[in-house]
Amino acid sequence: MTNEQRTEQIIKKYGFNLINISKEEIIVLLQKEIADYQPGSSEYLRVLCGYLYCMGDISDVPLLEKAKYSINMDVGCMIDSEWIDSLKNGGISSQYIRSRQEIIDDFVLYYKDFQAEEEGLE
Repeated sequence: MTNEQRTEQIIKKYGFNLINISKEEIIVLLQKEIADYQPGSSEYLRVLCGYLYCMGDISDVPLLEKAKYSINMDVGCMIDSEWIDSLKNGGISSQYIRSRQEIIDDFVLYYKDFQAEEEGLE
């Protein structure tokens, strides 16, 4: 199964009713993916980080930073620094950071209709 297929599968499983998603499950999945990263598209890791951002707080910053900085540059580019900065500043908008709600809305908009590409097209 490709990372994009895994992304589509996890979105179908959890959806975007963030109140009903287990933060602990997302943390376990993210830790597992960091420890055993599957090369290819970084969408799966990115969606896990996005879920954690949407449900998280400043205590989740070290795990998001580990995902962003410990695998490779391509993965690092996929994980939004804005998510980390927003958790660090309490989700308040500033000159360089949108409000937490705007970031969450963009995350949901990006992934709500996500479909994995057919194999061989990556």
